[in-house]
Amino acid sequence: MNSMLTAEQLFAFSSQAAFYGWIILILLPRRFKLVFYIPQYLIPAGLGLLYAALILKYFFIEPGGFNSISSVRTLFAHDHLLLAGWIHYLAFDLFIGSWIARQSDAIGISRLIQAPILLATFMFGPLGLILFLSMRATQYLPKESIDV
Repeated sequence: MNSMLTAEQLFAFSSQAAFYGWIILILLPRRFKLVFYIPQYLIPAGLGLLYAALILKYFFIEPGGFNSISSVRTLFAHDHLLLAGWIHYLAFDLFIGSWIARQSDAIGISRLIQAPILLATFMFGPLGLILFLSMRATQYLPKESIDV
């Protein structure tokens, strides 16, 4: 019996873990530090370990690389390396989402305002980060610095 998980199974597992992290981050109260620790550190670290295992196992034996779009396409033609790329997004987006939530809480941004920014980060990574940074820069600067 083959005990190795398929790329499809690992995809489902990692996507579900990240999804639960986002649910915790967006919906649950953050006053419980141990609960906030899950999306902030535990899930990204677990995804990072899975990413590292996939990269170490497949990156050096498969064709492709990062020196051109064609090389990246060749690299990602292998399911396990495509999965590693997906997990990279999942881990980093969740970690950045946790950072956004922590920063937002620290400067008093309402959870109702945070939710769409976190959803944008969940779905479109850098777009959510840009929304947060733009909102923070325009809403939370000292009044004298925005007078024209």
